[in-house]
Amino acid sequence: MNGELIVFATLFGTLVLFIYGRWRYDVVAILALLTLAVLKIVPPAEAFTGFGHPAVVTVAAVLVVGRGMLNSGLVDVIAAAMLRLSTRPTVQVSVMGAIITGCSAFMNNIGALAIFMPVALQMSRKSERSPYYL
Repeated sequence: MNGELIVFATLFGTLVLFIYGRWRYDVVAILALLTLAVLKIVPPAEAFTGFGHPAVVTVAAVLVVGRGMLNSGLVDVIAAAMLRLSTRPTVQVSVMGAIITGCSAFMNNIGALAIFMPVALQMSRKSERSPYYL
């Protein structure tokens, strides 16, 4: 089996496991990386060097901060305050966009968005609307 087919098969299997949702996404991602390293598609000595890249560190930090906000109850407080402003999706999206824009002036855009992602999901749950609308 050539390298391209192995990569596509690994990607397909990873996507199936992500959709299936039985295993945590980090476990699935590490399994995909290990699969490619064992099959020598990715050089084993370099398999984990990507974890030092600033983008990976940023995403990991954002996930930690987002979970901390969720566990501390801050997400509930922010979502409740925003829902008091209006129940209309247009107003909610506008307010959320303005807040994220303000945060983006002082921090990484991805970080600002990811920190407020749990707020948007909580607002959609409380307003009994699909997250698609926010």
